[in-house]
Amino acid sequence: MCPESWRVNVYATGATNERDTAMAVASESKIRTQTRTIDGLTIRYAESDGVRGVDALLVSPWPESLYCYEPMWDQLAEHAHLVAVDLPGFGHSEGREDLFSSRGMAGFILKLVDEFELEQPHAIGPDIGTSALLFAAADQPNRFRSLVIGGGGAAVPLQLGVELKQIVDAPSLDALPPVTPRQAIGAVLNYHEIHKLPDSVREDYLSGYDGERFAPSLGFVRAYPTELPILSELLPQIRTPVEIIQGAHDPGVLPVNAQYLRDRLPRSRVNLLDAGHFVWADRSDDYAALVISWWNGGYENP
Repeated sequence: MCPESWRVNVYATGATNERDTAMAVASESKIRTQTRTIDGLTIRYAESDGVRGVDALLVSPWPESLYCYEPMWDQLAEHAHLVAVDLPGFGHSEGREDLFSSRGMAGFILKLVDEFELEQPHAIGPDIGTSALLFAAADQPNRFRSLVIGGGGAAVPLQLGVELKQIVDAPSLDALPPVTPRQAIGAVLNYHEIHKLPDSVREDYLSGYDGERFAPSLGFVRAYPTELPILSELLPQIRTPVEIIQGAHDPGVLPVNAQYLRDRLPRSRVNLLDAGHFVWADRSDDYAALVISWWNGGYENP
């Protein structure tokens, strides 16, 4: 059971339903979203035009959506065919209980590669994508050309900030402070340090967790104590090249997580940027430059 206050729809910033939100964002955005049914779920995605020689799969962090990639969309699209996806249960994609874990999500990510007919794509997955993509690469070693991850839990014992660790350690969601989904997500989004979210994008993030969608999404990080020890044993076996981009003063997922991965992944490198948790937003130009350099040959000799 989740706290009653987390079940209330609170439209605090204007849009009255998901369709209005999508239209508001689309009218201002270079990203054009679509939906597709995958494994019985309605999944929101966006696809770039242009370059087709190299594929790249971009998966959403929590509590954002695929619009987190908008500041770097045009830059990345010059170097690869992009498919950006709201992972199931996150952003504006339908969810399912068995997917709110790193291993469960890894299996779905592999289905995304098949569904979009991506040929050994690069993959970007900050935040929750970190552990999910690593499990996927461990399960199918030749499926990805490379990974770009960071800002997600990885270290064992857990190395998380106070608020996130409170969520992970709570005996039940009823033990957490009674807040609405919008209050909780708004508090997280306030950790953006430089990048100011357009109102329509902020609303897209908030509306993605209205109603009863927020509490189930917490299951992903609450599974860390079970999932991350298993992942830790697999890390030395992962041969996929991995670039780890981390905010140097991330208050939620402590930077030691990046070094933990670097010490255990055979083909990896770490880039710490002067940012907090939302490094892909607050330092989007630097983030994009690192990704492009990585795609253009850096991944071959990490």
